Amino acid sequence: MSSERLTERILKFVASAEYRPQQERALARAMGVAEDEYGDFHDAVKALTKSGRVVLGARSALMLPEPSGKVFGKFRANPRGFGFVVPDSPHVRGDLYVPEGHTKGALTGDTVRATVRKRGKRGGRMLYEGRIIEIVARGDSRFVGELQRGMGQWFVRPDGHTFHAPIFVGDVGAKRAKAGDQVVVEITEYPSPGRDARGVIIEVLGKRGAPGIDLLSIIRQYGFRTEFPEEARAEAHRTTADYDPDAVVMDREDFRDLMVITIDPETARDFDDAISLAPRDDGHLELGVHIADVAHFVTPGSALDKEARARSNSVYFPNHVIPMLPEALSNALCSLQEGQPRLTKSAFITYDAKGNVVSERFANGVIHSAKRLTYEQATTILEGRTRGYGKKVVALLRDMERLAKVIQKRRIRDGMLVLQLPEVEVVLDDAGQVVGVEPEDTSFSHTLIEMFMVEANEAVARLLAELGVPNLRRIHPQPEEETLESLGRFLNALGLKAPKSMDHRSLQKLLRSVAGRPTQFAANLAVLRSMQKAVYSPKPVGHFALASEDYVHFTSPIRRYSDLTIHRLLDAYLRGTLRKRRGRQSWPTRAALEALGDLCSTNERLAEDAERELKLIYMLRLLHQRLGDTFEGIVTGVTNFGVFVQLPEYLVEGLLRFTDLPEDWWEVDAKAGCVVGERTGHHITIGDRLTVAVASVDIASRQVDLALAKPLRKTGKRATSRPSAGTSRARRSPRTAAPRRPRKRR
Repeated sequence: MSSERLTERILKFVASAEYRPQQERALARAMGVAEDEYGDFHDAVKALTKSGRVVLGARSALMLPEPSGKVFGKFRANPRGFGFVVPDSPHVRGDLYVPEGHTKGALTGDTVRATVRKRGKRGGRMLYEGRIIEIVARGDSRFVGELQRGMGQWFVRPDGHTFHAPIFVGDVGAKRAKAGDQVVVEITEYPSPGRDARGVIIEVLGKRGAPGIDLLSIIRQYGFRTEFPEEARAEAHRTTADYDPDAVVMDREDFRDLMVITIDPETARDFDDAISLAPRDDGHLELGVHIADVAHFVTPGSALDKEARARSNSVYFPNHVIPMLPEALSNALCSLQEGQPRLTKSAFITYDAKGNVVSERFANGVIHSAKRLTYEQATTILEGRTRGYGKKVVALLRDMERLAKVIQKRRIRDGMLVLQLPEVEVVLDDAGQVVGVEPEDTSFSHTLIEMFMVEANEAVARLLAELGVPNLRRIHPQPEEETLESLGRFLNALGLKAPKSMDHRSLQKLLRSVAGRPTQFAANLAVLRSMQKAVYSPKPVGHFALASEDYVHFTSPIRRYSDLTIHRLLDAYLRGTLRKRRGRQSWPTRAALEALGDLCSTNERLAEDAERELKLIYMLRLLHQRLGDTFEGIVTGVTNFGVFVQLPEYLVEGLLRFTDLPEDWWEVDAKAGCVVGERTGHHITIGDRLTVAVASVDIASRQVDLALAKPLRKTGKRATSRPSAGTSRARRSPRTAAPRRPRKRR
């Protein structure tokens, strides 16, 4: 590897959010530097320290120098007013926090320039914040919202949190738009002091609130591509037409005599995983996880591959999917449909009676799914209602349940974390209109499949790690120790004992201690918020939540491009071509994997945000029909203007403002997650239950305002006369109460 490439790798690794200062040898191990490369690595580190791009801290630990006075990068806004600058330069330390009031009107995606200031130390580390001084380039110019008319002018009120000002438009007749229509508007003039934003309507989506319009609005808002390029479509059709199953099977292991089944959601159409389970002569069990062989049909550099890479994943909405691959592949040729011969990458894992892995092997195979089950059907069988199902299917499912429980027990013993946080699903009618919600199915049939998929992902990851092949891992960094302090303060406010460290055992002990107690939700939510986010990266970091040293995504190549890259490496291994050729590696470079990991992680977050926002819109439409209704909610956050309360039936957070609480001086300790009335002694902490009423719902801004429906309970706890560090005060006074503008945290 060239010294320049090695230098870039070191800088990017040291600048990453999960990096903690460490000595040179430890850094080399963390980066996966081979022993024969260490000399070059040492020289690169020496050159970086000499130039001042890397400095030595306490105990000769390597770190980046303090940031310079200015930072240039992309802005990411938060709905609560603050944001972050993601630096373009690889040697700048992490994302730069920009407090509310200092964003200069920047929007998410804008390229900005910011000054850097110190804002104090925490956990021995200096913290910095920024002030945006220039918006260099705008990132997004298109927004979705409702066309309205007022004061003799037409304007569009944008949806969501990205752009808050009205966008005034001229001739609406050109698109035959009417008041109340949902439209896509392109900004021609951004707002500035004394000047409003102006734009032009480029698409009329339909009447706001009509069936399907919410979905279409989110698709346009997030810029998802719903149509495949002609070249990709043509390639998919050629691939399907040219497919000769008899010829392909000759080069594969034939598993069509195995008892194989699929278990998927009722509405699924892309079945990319199937399961077999068979006893061995030595008394062990052999689990077969058979994954659709997308790599056989989508070759690197093809039109299909380029489009799949650009999308990175399928996007799942209630009753609608934007697929990563054309449906001719995703819902047909690659889908492991019942009764059809299908090509697979198969992982066979052998277990002893305690669920320990005895051996594992991999194969290019062909299967014949004997039965397609839904999760509901699998649950029915496991509960003993087996009428109408074949004996072999019932026996297989019961054996799978026993093995999955043993595996789950072993994984928990090894440190896997299981958070108890509820989820709900929206119910739509045939026209696509939301009509209700229902709790997410948490039956063991879901856990059963999850355990087997995790085991297969880990098995493939172990293989690639043993081979020393760089690959796109699924990493979940360990929580930062400095989060322990804030987690401890919060748990103390709940009356719980804080863990001594952020390791698996400590967190497991905490979660067990609150199981079934009123504090369960709040404690689980606090642990989740203390975690870092799982991402795609070639770094050998491991997966903290799963307690896995090596982990990849292998089991969903129909809907995740990351899995497709793993399939290609596995295919090369099975064909004996995964080796060095004439001094050059046949596998991807780390630099290429880092870039791909960033792309897949970004597009994954985009898809998750879009799905979450559409579900929120549906929930808000239901809540809008229940104005004035009361709920017993759970406090999930506190701010200097009120407390956030989640309505368990919908899992939507609303804001209960201090103006709607009893008149008092409210002392706010956001770090401890509590507010205290100085005069009344009322004490509100995250996790408390409050009876609230829905006061208003603003679907456009995704916000709910709540009102207190029952008096607060006096706890006897009182605020101290002198606020502690990190606290602020807010007073409820009818004289200063202004018309409310709903605001909700997301």
